[in-house]
Amino acid sequence: MSKGSDIRGTWKQRLAGKVVTVLIRLLGLTLRCRLEDPHGIRQLAQPGVPVIWIFWHNCLIAAPLNKVKFSGRAPASALASASKDGAVIESVVSSFGVKTVRGSSSRRGVAALIALKKALKAGEQLFVTPDGPRGPRYHLQPGIVKLAQSSGAPILPVRFTFSSCWRLKSWDRFRIPKPFSSITIHLDQKIDIPSKLDENTFESHRRKVEDTLRQGVDDLPEQEPVS
Repeated sequence: MSKGSDIRGTWKQRLAGKVVTVLIRLLGLTLRCRLEDPHGIRQLAQPGVPVIWIFWHNCLIAAPLNKVKFSGRAPASALASASKDGAVIESVVSSFGVKTVRGSSSRRGVAALIALKKALKAGEQLFVTPDGPRGPRYHLQPGIVKLAQSSGAPILPVRFTFSSCWRLKSWDRFRIPKPFSSITIHLDQKIDIPSKLDENTFESHRRKVEDTLRQGVDDLPEQEPVS
C-alpha cells in the first residue's frame, strides 16, 4: 500500500470506523456524563476562538461522546496518526463533526504541524492526544507545547474519570466505560505557553502541562510493579 493510500485509509478502515461509531453512540445512550468546570473554561470554546484541547489517548471513547458538552459546536480538527489505526480514528471523529489532520512525530510530523497551525489561524479548535499514537503512556510529547508556543493558542487540559470501565492490555491501557456507568469530565485551568523559551524553561512548561493532565490518574507507568 502506498503512503498516500495509507493516509487516506481504505474502504475497510472507513467502514470499521463507522461500525465503531455506532457502537460508541449506543454505549453513550447508557452513560451518565457530568461536567466539572470550576475555572469557566467552557466559556472559551466559542466559534472563531482557537484553543488546543488535550486528553490522554486512552480516553478516545469518552472525548467524542462528550465533545459538545465540553467544547460546544465550534469548528474543530483532531490529530490522528498516519497509520491504519489513524484511518479508523479519522472515520470515527468525522462522524462526530470533527475534521482530521493526519501525522505524528514519526510520520508526516512537519506537515501535520503546519496543518494544525493553519487550522488554529482559521479560528478552529484542536483536539490532540499528546501521548499518542504509540506512547509512552501519559508522557506528554513536546510537539503540543511547540504548537501552543508558535501559535499563541492556549492549551486546555481535559481529564475523564470513570466510575467503572474495562482497561485493555494495550500500550495506553485503553478505557471502555461499562454500560450504565458514569463519566466525569474535568476541565482544568488553561495553560498559556510563552513564545520565547530556552531549553530548560520549555521543559518546565512541558512538565507543567503533563502534570496537570496526570492529576487523578491511577495507573501511571512508574507506579506499576517491576516484573
